[in-house]
Amino acid sequence: MKIYLAPMEGVVNARMRALLTSVGGLDRCVTEFVRVTTQLLPPRVFHRYCPELESGSQTPTGVPVYLQLLGSDPACLADNAARAEQLGAAGIDLNFGCPAKTVNKHRGGSVLLDEPELIHRIVSEIRRTLAPATPLTVKIRLGYADASPLLEVANAVTEAGASELIVHARTKAQGYKPPAHWEAIGNVRERVNIPLIANGEIWNREDYQRCKELSGCDDVMLGRGMLAHPALALTLKNAHQANMPWQQVLTHLIGFQQDLKTNCTPRHACSPTKQWLAYLQWHYREAEALLKAVKRIVDAEIMLAELQRRHLRDAA
Repeated sequence: MKIYLAPMEGVVNARMRALLTSVGGLDRCVTEFVRVTTQLLPPRVFHRYCPELESGSQTPTGVPVYLQLLGSDPACLADNAARAEQLGAAGIDLNFGCPAKTVNKHRGGSVLLDEPELIHRIVSEIRRTLAPATPLTVKIRLGYADASPLLEVANAVTEAGASELIVHARTKAQGYKPPAHWEAIGNVRERVNIPLIANGEIWNREDYQRCKELSGCDDVMLGRGMLAHPALALTLKNAHQANMPWQQVLTHLIGFQQDLKTNCTPRHACSPTKQWLAYLQWHYREAEALLKAVKRIVDAEIMLAELQRRHLRDAA
């Protein structure tokens, strides 16, 4: 069983990847997408999105990080994939699943699911450019407006030489609204001969078991569930693994805020903590109260002091 961390735009950056992989249970991460248009990007862009390139394309705890590309120009994407490979990326991931309107408007992400032939050209061009041993993974949704092109897209990805296919079990039109349609992934499972990874609406072990039953996939990608429940990957791999206690979550929050205070500009050093608390409150009641207490704090020192105070109070 393999568990991968989803590349949630604006949330799962190198800081969050380091934190969540330190908890354990994750086998791979993917960067936020690098937008490719008409030019070969300079190395600094790849390093900005993937600082782990400086350390063997791994998080501090040794979990591989693939570099994610988004775009629609096969040749330009291939050139940038080759550059990422030269810089040491552990693998290349292609984004055909992003539902953001701005991205779709500029022919990126899930809008390409209505163009299976273009997806085939993109994947083929990149596969020819990369060394045979370099993994090339592809993320899709069930479709754009509906799931009618799903099997054609899956076949295009497979025939073009992708190493793995990750399927988010909703269309672009369905966004992130429950339920996830895991049974549709099961239909794909019968048609492809490359590893298939299920994604979408896995919050606990019961969800995983149901997803596995309907999709036929042992391997999954986790997004919001990992942010809400940092030990989720561990609990999926071990039925006897206890949930992470709130005090331990607070310890991680403190370390997270210390890093923000040290490495971010003052105006950006509090928002990520509030953002993470917003996810944590889905699993921890204490997070809801803490978010209310800190939502107006804009000073990193004050935020850190409040988290430390809560930690001491709750430990008493």
